[in-house]
Amino acid sequence: MGSNIYRVFTFFDDNKLVVLLHGFQKKTQKTPRKEIERAKKLRKDYYDDKESKNDK
Repeated sequence: MGSNIYRVFTFFDDNKLVVLLHGFQKKTQKTPRKEIERAKKLRKDYYDDKESKNDK
């Protein structure tokens, strides 16, 4: 039987905006490294995209 526990990665942008990156269903106590790396990449992509839009 599967778990009904989920983890959602988030961060604050300028202490005003909460950005939800992605979520996954927890199956163990420890967060899988690949999920952490995915969240880091998505956060970087967010700021890269935001910066490129501000440069225009």
